[in-house]
Amino acid sequence: MLVESFIKYIRYELNYSACTVLSYNNDLKQFKEFLTGGASEFDAQSVTTNDVRAWLANVASSGCSMRTVKRKLQAVRAFYKYLLRKNVIEANPAMEVETAKVPKRLPDCVKMENVERLFDKVERSDDFEEVRDRLIMLMLFTTGIRRGELVGLRDRDVSANELKVHGKRNKDRIVPFGPELSEEIANYRAIRAAQVGETEMFFVRSNGEAVYPTLVYRLVYKELSEVGGCSRYSPHVLRHTFASAMLNNGAQLNSVKELLGHESLAATQVYTHITHRELKSNYEHAHPRALKKGG
Repeated sequence: MLVESFIKYIRYELNYSACTVLSYNNDLKQFKEFLTGGASEFDAQSVTTNDVRAWLANVASSGCSMRTVKRKLQAVRAFYKYLLRKNVIEANPAMEVETAKVPKRLPDCVKMENVERLFDKVERSDDFEEVRDRLIMLMLFTTGIRRGELVGLRDRDVSANELKVHGKRNKDRIVPFGPELSEEIANYRAIRAAQVGETEMFFVRSNGEAVYPTLVYRLVYKELSEVGGCSRYSPHVLRHTFASAMLNNGAQLNSVKELLGHESLAATQVYTHITHRELKSNYEHAHPRALKKGG
């Protein structure tokens, strides 16, 4: 019951995302099964620091990445922090456990010349799905919203020049956009009205049902893999590309933070490393003495 109570707490009081809630629930279930050997009873109060270390060692030996191991440790730490608040335990057995540092990985971005190819290669069409798919790609790149936020857009959330986005932890934000996306939205709405009819959700399939995350992922993967220019092809890559492009073109870091819906500047600052990397690359390719010894 303690695990179930904790899961309800992070879902309904802390407003953690559905993805995080599911991950933490699975992690704690795995932790419980490791300690009990699959038995139903779980004595959370008797768990020691060595128990946590033994479980993480088992997880690592199964082939999980260090990033996954770190997340599982965070789940256990959060669970026992919750038990401390409830006065169920006197000490958090996971607090003294350390894992190897996860190397920071810079986000993948699509090169701007490939972005141009991405949108220039699509011929104009009156086919509903083709118009919708083009708009999905353009909206992801133009606004930087997450896949889940795009799928969850209702028709009333989309105006002529801004989106009302329902983000992580049930926080809403307003994301403005320019005339190109505005024109594409008007065109999509007209074709949708003629071929599908009125809908509550903004992005829908030809049967009027809302698009789903896998559909969006497959679309983005297909389109990005055709133009290339990055090592991964996913909706989040377009979000990274949006952020990097904004900073490269003079946007203030705090403004990009608000557009992305980040909790803190720390999450946004990773994109400054991308712009620095691009500046260094441009310098090395352009300056006549950049690659000379001592230049």
